[in-house]
Amino acid sequence: MNKRLRRLALGGMLFALSLPVAAQEPAKVWRIGVLVSSSASLNASRDDALRQGLREMGYVEGKNIIMEYRYAEGKLDRLSELAADLVRSRPDLILVGGTRVAVAAKQATSVIPIVVTGAGDLVAAGVVHSLSLPGGNVTGVSRLSPEFLGTRVELLKEIIPKATRIATLSNPENPGHAAGFREIELDALAWGIRLQPLAARGADDLTGAFRAAAKEGVDALIVMVDALFSSQRSRIVELALKQRLPAIYDRAEFVAAGGLMSYGMNLADLSRHAVWYVDQILKGAKPEKLPLTEPAKFELVINLKTAKQIGLTIPQSVLFRADKVIIRGLCKICVT
Repeated sequence: MNKRLRRLALGGMLFALSLPVAAQEPAKVWRIGVLVSSSASLNASRDDALRQGLREMGYVEGKNIIMEYRYAEGKLDRLSELAADLVRSRPDLILVGGTRVAVAAKQATSVIPIVVTGAGDLVAAGVVHSLSLPGGNVTGVSRLSPEFLGTRVELLKEIIPKATRIATLSNPENPGHAAGFREIELDALAWGIRLQPLAARGADDLTGAFRAAAKEGVDALIVMVDALFSSQRSRIVELALKQRLPAIYDRAEFVAAGGLMSYGMNLADLSRHAVWYVDQILKGAKPEKLPLTEPAKFELVINLKTAKQIGLTIPQSVLFRADKVIIRGLCKICVT
């Protein structure tokens, strides 16, 4: 009887000792992969915004998440290779920005959830079935909308009232550019403007595209959203300035580099917004059932120094609409 009691007591002590151990089991550490078309330096603001958004949601790097980055350094032909390498590291989720990056990630995996932090027409690219019902492993934040494209035409017409021909710089390798061009063309026709398509598949094609713009005598230029153009923004800005060609871009970084104006979504905000999808998926939600969202607010940034360089006066009506104006110095941004 005494032996039996001793055994029971010993068993009780062991059970009691095991309780604190179970309670102290480490929390799940999530692995998040990030695929980027540009470099770490060019993507720094988006990376910082992403980390900040994750911290606000309770995800701290080195504590309950591990971040793995793959940067293509502007070499877009490496995206497929980097996506496959990232998938082999077996992350719980992959974050991507841009249509071509999303396509590369989707081709690399149909199982691992993919969250988009801003992209073009993902439906036309075959990445999702629809914005409201993605139907696969991809969801997140889109940045394509007719309002976004049409406003860029409107802004150019407002600063150059006599404009009748506007060039569009697109990349035939981008699956969303054909649909985007059609949207811009509809708005251009409404303003009595004829579009002149320019194509660049690689960095070596840019000089020829701008020569074609000069030969055609276009009044302005719309640069489509593309990873190639983002990685070559300094060169594109330089070519536009050399020809004194008013150009509108999709992101403020072009304007900070000396471009005339941009109209688009704040990319850091897109990354912060995408964190909501990350949180939902890590908590068990299925990407296929999470509708993609579009940004509700776009920002207009204008470089007055560049306007002066090319002999252009920006109307006060446009300046009043601007969210930021660069007054002097290519990197000094003043909030209006």
